[in-house]
Amino acid sequence: MADDFPYSSELYLLIGKIVEPHGLKGEVLIFSFSGQPKNIQQYPQLFLVSPSGKLSPPHTIEKSRIKGKTLIARLNSISDRNQAETLIGMGVLVSKEDLPQPGENEFYLYRMEGLPVFTIEGRKLGTVAHIFSNGAQDLLVVQDGENEYMIPVLDSIIKVHDSEKIVIDAPPGLLEINSSTSD
Repeated sequence: MADDFPYSSELYLLIGKIVEPHGLKGEVLIFSFSGQPKNIQQYPQLFLVSPSGKLSPPHTIEKSRIKGKTLIARLNSISDRNQAETLIGMGVLVSKEDLPQPGENEFYLYRMEGLPVFTIEGRKLGTVAHIFSNGAQDLLVVQDGENEYMIPVLDSIIKVHDSEKIVIDAPPGLLEINSSTSD
């Protein structure tokens, strides 16, 4: 699950975290929360946020390359390893204004947060509290009081997703296995 950084979720989207410096010339390794580090390269500017919520001025990527699930990046204002070391543990944000428009039948997962979730039978399960990836797939964390369900974000399960609600067709046992309480 992504680290919890205080920032304005109205303006920014958390896309990664700086995990370590790379080399001597100020490059950093950015772990991509989406699992697609190449996407980080497309943004015109990045903002860094400390665990305490301090937001940096915008940074641009001068050069970069992919290494597994990380992006090795040289940021415009960082010129040596000592400066890069001060960035370890910082979150990487992008302005929501800089996000590309999703294609047909595509959407941003963050837009699911706060939506009510229903079964195809009409039973309300709760509201999407947050979304995270377990490495294999993205999961909706749906909460209703003390009940919490983890619903995989799969076309075979999510049947309706619009700006007002999510409707799922849960395979037998999914809700019981993924519930935080016993029914």
